[in-house]
Amino acid sequence: MIIILSSEATKENLQHVTQMLEERGYGVHLSEGIETTIVGAVGVPSDPSGKAEVMEQFAALPYVAKVVPVTKPYKVVSKQFHPEPTIIDVRGIRIGDPEFVAVMAGPCTVETEPQLMEAARAVKAAGAHILRGGAYKPSTSPYSFHGHGEPALKMLAAARDELDMAIITEVLDVRDVELVCSYADILQVGTRNMQNYPLLTEIGKTQTPVMLKRGMSATIEEWLQAAEYIASRGNKNVMLCERGIRTFETYTRGQRAVAPADYRRPVPRHRQGQPRQRRHPRRHRRRSRRHHHRGPSEPGKSAQRRCPVPPARSVSKADARHRPHRPSRRQAFVGNYLKAGKR
Repeated sequence: MIIILSSEATKENLQHVTQMLEERGYGVHLSEGIETTIVGAVGVPSDPSGKAEVMEQFAALPYVAKVVPVTKPYKVVSKQFHPEPTIIDVRGIRIGDPEFVAVMAGPCTVETEPQLMEAARAVKAAGAHILRGGAYKPSTSPYSFHGHGEPALKMLAAARDELDMAIITEVLDVRDVELVCSYADILQVGTRNMQNYPLLTEIGKTQTPVMLKRGMSATIEEWLQAAEYIASRGNKNVMLCERGIRTFETYTRGQRAVAPADYRRPVPRHRQGQPRQRRHPRRHRRRSRRHHHRGPSEPGKSAQRRCPVPPARSVSKADARHRPHRPSRRQAFVGNYLKAGKR
């Protein structure tokens, strides 16, 4: 559940709510905005049967504005808990700022120092703000190149110092999280490790920003629950990266999913169970077509509902000569049939 404090709540009130939640077995997550403070209660309480009673107790407090139950499986990363947009500051680069677009670019794998520096200078000149390079490379084949490891991290750090760029690199193993955090400014979780829950849990214990790629066959809910693993452990600096999903199409590596960009928009009326409104019913359009260009009304019927016949236009022989007769489909079929018979 989510507890929204009133604007008149003090720090003592916030501490009291936090203490009450911890006594009942909840994990507490705070989201302090400009106007309101939101307290998120996450976890299984000591007495799950009395959840409704606990909500009533918090709602009765004078400094609590509202208590909202959260029915979604992800709590901390939901818009209910954090309605304001997330802005992550990485070495002065505000990722998520609506007035700024952060660009990350670089080689997929760090192979040699000259190759990395040449690519870094190129992306820097093109306008990139963050250098991307793989020190650890996940490969489908066990015989492929898997990266240089720590020597590649040192190359990335040297490029950062020379060009004044933040660096992002992928981490594959729980045992390498501390080492990669000592060099990288942003951690990257690839599509194959989106559901590597021990790795996500270990990253959540750090405060290093992380970019979480969507799994190649993951749904939106699974993707957000993977982000919940990181945020629920204390690391709220999570970025979601849509890299496409795998389908039956083999022409491209991944199909770009357009629908996830719409889940933040208001839901249409017909998806909420409400009838769709139509300005012009179809029956009215049919009636207007049926009575269009009809002749004078018959005696006893209203002439106002009928449209008059447009005046006939005389066609001269010269106009008729330039407007050849077009046969109908039936005439064209019969003519072709007779021609075929004569042959």
